[in-house]
Amino acid sequence: MIAEALARNPDGEAVVCGDERLTYRSLVERGEAVARALAARGIASGDRVAVLVGNRIEFVVILVACGRIGAIMVPMGIRLQTPEIAHILGDCGAKLLFHEAELASRLPPLDGVTAVAVGDGHSFADFVAGGAGHPDVRAAAIAEEDTAFILYTSGTTGRPKGAMIAHLNVVHSAMVYEHCMRLTAADRSIAPVPLSHVTGLIANIAAMIRVAGTLVIMPAFKASEFLALVARERITMTVAVPAMYNLCLLEPDFDAHDLSSLRIGGYGGAPMPPPTIEKLAAKLPGLMLVNAYGATETTSPTTVMPPRFTASHGDSVGVPAPGCDVMVVDDAGREVAPGETGEIWIRSGSVVKGYWANPAATTESFTGGYWHSGDIGSIDAEGFVRVFDRKKDMINRGGYKVFTAEVETVLAGVDGVIECAVIARPCPVLGERVHAIVVTREEGGPTAADLKARCLSALSDYKVPETVTVQTEPLPRNANGKVIKRQLREGLEALSR
Repeated sequence: MIAEALARNPDGEAVVCGDERLTYRSLVERGEAVARALAARGIASGDRVAVLVGNRIEFVVILVACGRIGAIMVPMGIRLQTPEIAHILGDCGAKLLFHEAELASRLPPLDGVTAVAVGDGHSFADFVAGGAGHPDVRAAAIAEEDTAFILYTSGTTGRPKGAMIAHLNVVHSAMVYEHCMRLTAADRSIAPVPLSHVTGLIANIAAMIRVAGTLVIMPAFKASEFLALVARERITMTVAVPAMYNLCLLEPDFDAHDLSSLRIGGYGGAPMPPPTIEKLAAKLPGLMLVNAYGATETTSPTTVMPPRFTASHGDSVGVPAPGCDVMVVDDAGREVAPGETGEIWIRSGSVVKGYWANPAATTESFTGGYWHSGDIGSIDAEGFVRVFDRKKDMINRGGYKVFTAEVETVLAGVDGVIECAVIARPCPVLGERVHAIVVTREEGGPTAADLKARCLSALSDYKVPETVTVQTEPLPRNANGKVIKRQLREGLEALSR
């Protein structure tokens, strides 16, 4: 894909970050320089190169370099702590680590791993200069099933596992974005999410390389800066979590920015509240909202909502993406009838082949090419997929099943709510009760009583949260935008002791 993008649009902008702009020609030249430096250090095809680098141009350059020599890139989120970094480096057997200079104190002991700092003004440049005398590196002979990336799962339920994303998976997913969002070389995508995780890596970087478009990188998301950047850079598409859209709508100068260039607003990780959809439609009539559902193991996305159905099918995550087979099964692994509830299983050219050095986890999570998502949902007769809950997040209140996503959708529709999460509160009588954690922007927003009243008017009584925490602190999310409910449950249990 990189060679094709260079051939199609050599002098077009490939990557923009702050004041720095690279054409595809410059991007490939820089990538080849880093590839020579890697080769000079003995890094070869199949070796793992870990990347603890934030949203910056060097991340994309390193990606190009690894692809050139066939090395396996192992992106890591910069919010990881020392034990998590140690686990990933040890599990994947990394030979070299690129890291943010400011994170040096967070690194574990690096036994046999070469470390290269990025962002201190000289270390990365010195590393690249060290390969200047090395012969040009020929593009490695890569098979489509060879691993391109190892992405460690977000760890919402346990210790992260390394999903092996093949070159085929990347190309397949990039083509899905190209087709479903009608992307071309004229498109300019903004990355408000971490490039180190599947949305940034695929929806932003790979999708833009696929069409030879432009990627504009945000070092970190701030609503005011996002709006200004969209206007200044004439951004045409983005993929973000619904909370980011809500924060943008809350900006007092939202209407002062010219956002008319923005035609695709992709989202995932959570449902988009109907009031948010309505507000965006009123303020940005040219914007097409596209819900995309997926996971690290599916190289995202699995389903895509045709924009014409976004408003009318707000409870659905769309229909299976091209080339994707989605089925819903019971506990015995048998497919259920349309409309019935069960676990969502997924098979496509985007689904990974398994977990790095973890055959037991691979065997447990894959059957006949289908990945067991762990999500509870259904598929109706028209093919629309609905996701009700994580299998492990569903609440059992005295025998009544409560799908937390249903309750969260009601809460998210209350004015003043930015985001919310519903979790189980342990109960010695009923087993579990419903607890809601709701984030508002400031004091004076909806109260716990207001939120309960809204739920009582829209839900069966057993689904209504019996206790509510209202706070201004954002919910803990992994870099894919999904709420880490395990952490919320642990916090609630600690308060209950």
